[in-house]
Amino acid sequence: MALNSISKKEILDQLEKNHKVEVPQNLIDNELKSIPKNPDTNNDNNNILSVKKRIKLGLILNEYGETNKIKVTEEEIKNEIQKQVKSMPGQEKFVFEYYQKNPSATQHLQGTLYEEKIIKYIKSKINLTKKEITIKEAEKMISSFNENNKAKTSPKVKNKETKTNKPKKISKK
Repeated sequence: MALNSISKKEILDQLEKNHKVEVPQNLIDNELKSIPKNPDTNNDNNNILSVKKRIKLGLILNEYGETNKIKVTEEEIKNEIQKQVKSMPGQEKFVFEYYQKNPSATQHLQGTLYEEKIIKYIKSKINLTKKEITIKEAEKMISSFNENNKAKTSPKVKNKETKTNKPKKISKK
């Protein structure tokens, strides 16, 4: 799964790099409003770049999906919910209720499935080179991928002087 995530990221990076798309300012503004503000971070510029990239990729993937008539059926959504139910024994009722009571969760699931189908379609149309690697090589790739993602997504915290807390006095009675 991790190696699949790496290939997906590579495909998305190439799509973003090779397509020129003007991202409407109102989409950027709306997306920025949905990001929780963290007073300990100073990453407005990083947020803007990240939001622009996410919107651009969304527009590109949506165009691929529409052009190639890719759709997510109700059956596919039900199957995905069933997979989640099976992966959470004892929580079946909770999972079903969650999706019934939260249409936005079902829409998010549909969006995820749509993206996966588009990526699968793109993979079927490009020349992928399969390479046999050892477990150690795979672990190294995954570790490097995780480190790069952590570095890109972790907020930059301003240096603050740390206050030393004095121990509290406890009286015994």
